[in-house]
Amino acid sequence: MRKLNCIIQTSLDGFVAGPKGEFDNFIGGEENLEFVCGITDEADAAMFGRISYELLESHWPNAGSKPDATKNMIKYSNWYNSASKVVLSKTLPKDTAKNIHIISDNLLTEISKIKEQHGKDILIFGSPTIVHELLDKNIIDNIWLIVHPVIFGNGIPLFRKGNPVIKFRLSTSNQLSNGTLCNKYEL
Repeated sequence: MRKLNCIIQTSLDGFVAGPKGEFDNFIGGEENLEFVCGITDEADAAMFGRISYELLESHWPNAGSKPDATKNMIKYSNWYNSASKVVLSKTLPKDTAKNIHIISDNLLTEISKIKEQHGKDILIFGSPTIVHELLDKNIIDNIWLIVHPVIFGNGIPLFRKGNPVIKFRLSTSNQLSNGTLCNKYEL
């Protein structure tokens, strides 16, 4: 069975983006992207909520062909373009979607079917609302929590108030040279 793994970038104070959804204050760079590319090597599918899908779709399909593209930008862009995409959305029209599978209801059933298909792991990028819902349904296998050494003070929180207690087991931990911590937690 395929594993459903989240990749979540967060600030020290638990925000996945700034108040307007911006990512400007995360500490990026080639080393961070190289680390994520190592995770994508084990996956052949990407899952998103509509907002995260539209954000990634606006940049990554052509990012590898830009004159200033780095080795890891090219690698990630190529992976993104070849990965099957699943978007969890009640508003994205199914008839206009290009090579993506849209799930608008029966999340548990539909995602379970995808996990049972032959293939590598499935990665969820960002999408905190989707992560909350899937955690509630106990369908996520692992979370890569990439913690940047920055405090936002305000923004879109990773976890909402009132979440039930969920215990994780740390299985892998890496520290990048810029101080970013990359921790993999199993559920």
